[in-house]
Order: sequence, then C-alpha cells, then structure tokens
Amino acid sequence: MKGPSRAGIARSQTAMLLDISRMRGARDRIDRRYPPTAFEPEADAYRVIDPVALALDVFKDQRRFRLVGRVATLLELTCSRCLEPFRLPVDAPFDLVFVPAHENTGEGEIEVDGDDLGTAFYRDDVIDLGGLMREQFLLALPMKPLCQQECRGLCPTCGANRNAGTCSCPQQWTDPRLAPLARLRTGGGRDPRG
Repeated sequence: MKGPSRAGIARSQTAMLLDISRMRGARDRIDRRYPPTAFEPEADAYRVIDPVALALDVFKDQRRFRLVGRVATLLELTCSRCLEPFRLPVDAPFDLVFVPAHENTGEGEIEVDGDDLGTAFYRDDVIDLGGLMREQFLLALPMKPLCQQECRGLCPTCGANRNAGTCSCPQQWTDPRLAPLARLRTGGGRDPRG
C-alpha cells in the first residue's frame, strides 16, 4: 500500500493555514474536511483514522481574532493495560482568541488567569488550523487510555492478553527475594540465631 506523496502532504498542510489578511468582514464561517493522511501520527499518543471535520466562526476585532467552533474525528490509541489499539471518537468544542505574536512580550513572571488560557498567537497574518486541531486532539485524550473500563491487561509472567483468554500462570506473584523469610515463617528454614 502506497502512502501519501510529499506534494499531497504539503497541499494538506497549506490548506490548514488560515490567511486572515483576506478577511474583509467582521465575521466569517469556515467548514473544512481534512483526510487522515494530513495528520502525522502524534508520537505514540494517537493516530487520526477518519476524516477530520472542522467547523468554526471567525470574529475579527482589529488585529484580534476569535475562533469558535468544533473539530470532530476518530482517533486510534493504544490501551495502556493490554497494548491493543482502540478507537476514540472526538467531538471537541473550542473558543480561542488569536493575537499577533509581537503582543507576546514574555517579560518576567506573570500570573496567568482563566482568560489567558484561551489565548494563542499568530504570525504573518496566518493562523495554523492544523496546530489548533492537534491541540484539541491532545486535550481530548484520556489520562490513562483504556480500551474498556474493565480491561484486564497483560499477564505479567507470560504477556498474554487477559481479555482474550486465560493463561496457566499463577495468579499471585511472589517476590523471590522474600523466599528465605517465607521459609522461616513456615518452619522450613532454620533460625540463624540458634
């Protein structure tokens, strides 16, 4: 199976850029769909497996732009217990304000309030919608990805997936370093003090 071409990826990434210099009115509506191939797998965190639907309203206030919308797709994650892939539907709303990067002075330590958490920066009259979508995907990921809440994980001895069946390994693990103490407790060992 042949993967996407470099030219195809470059076109997809260019289509993810919002040129705000072309915006003439105070409000604009954007509805776009992107193929899963437009998104590189995010390390081992997730893989986009369905087309991504992006719908948003752009509100212009001089050099500030407010983007309100949602992004929806299907991600593939790896279960943290059994290591099997599973699917996670994402339908993430967002409300972000973009300001020019030169307004980000970054002088000293400042206290961040709730309004600052929804503020991002743009450069050269371009907002990176790809970065916005990837951020929403990461925010939608669970702290501990599980294929199902009752996932039984892997056998620590043989590595068998306990969701698929059982193995013949003992269910209780005993630390071999404690064997001398266990022998003392059962009387099978001699007390070194006599």
